[in-house]
Amino acid sequence: MKNSLPDSQYFQEVIPKTQIVLHHTVSGDGVAGDIQWWKQTPERIATAYIITRTGEVVSVFDDKFWAYHLGLYNLNFSKIGLSYRQLDKSSIGIELDSWGPLERKSDNKFFPINNTNSRNEVRYPYEYCVSEKYRGHQYFERYTQWQIESLKKLLLEICSRYHIPKQYNSRMWDFPCIDALRGVPGIYAHASFRSDKSDVHPQVELIKMLKSL
Repeated sequence: MKNSLPDSQYFQEVIPKTQIVLHHTVSGDGVAGDIQWWKQTPERIATAYIITRTGEVVSVFDDKFWAYHLGLYNLNFSKIGLSYRQLDKSSIGIELDSWGPLERKSDNKFFPINNTNSRNEVRYPYEYCVSEKYRGHQYFERYTQWQIESLKKLLLEICSRYHIPKQYNSRMWDFPCIDALRGVPGIYAHASFRSDKSDVHPQVELIKMLKSL
């Protein structure tokens, strides 16, 4: 499915791609709201793909182009003794539609941490949430099997097309992930680049899939 952004919302500059960065949206079902939000922001922030909870791959813009999706500044690099690199240009961002971190309330009800104003309940049974302490959070919405299957197919296709290494890098869950910030080719998480991010979280099924590539 293609749901392209206006030309003004991404950079139509063809840059060789060396990295893939996995994100999650921190939002509810469907991608229309995410894309609408990007359309309203002047900074040209977006990822090339979003994968819905049912496994549908939405192409937001052609992945040979680029948009900001990492949020990196000189300080992110200078803290670990590196010079700034514009890694947004040479990386392809993929979002998994997900609330991400959750807060557990009574009766096994889970609420999105980043949606405290409306207190929307994540309307899934307990087994659709995962308990894994990561980046200061105890609970996360589980990435679905359909998302993980679609992500695998998409990763294989992109890695083949751009000759990006598929080997699993266990350091991708750490910060700083020196390989990621140095621009070493491969597959990483947003959390590889920034200590304040928890996407994507190290779900067992996701790790198993990445190791199988």
